[in-house]
Amino acid sequence: MKSKVVLQPIVSEKSFELAEANGKYCFKVVPSANKIEIANTIAKLFDVTVTSVKTLNMRARKVRFGKNRRMGKRSVWKKAIVTLKEGDKIDLFEVK
Repeated sequence: MKSKVVLQPIVSEKSFELAEANGKYCFKVVPSANKIEIANTIAKLFDVTVTSVKTLNMRARKVRFGKNRRMGKRSVWKKAIVTLKEGDKIDLFEVK
């Protein structure tokens, strides 16, 4: 999966439940991407029909790490929830 817009699929229990129940798939995308670019990229990469795209800007979270418990931050990122036409599927999310 090579793309300048879509970075990687989000693999979690919640994303698998969304995919199975509603045909919605979650992806980590470039923060500057808009909904049209995301829809076109997903349609081209996986040969599916995208009906809607919802985006969320995920905030940076404070984390503690290291022996001395130094404070740090996780980076800001953008999540896209893509809804596909009924009957379309993306094989990345299929559990075998």
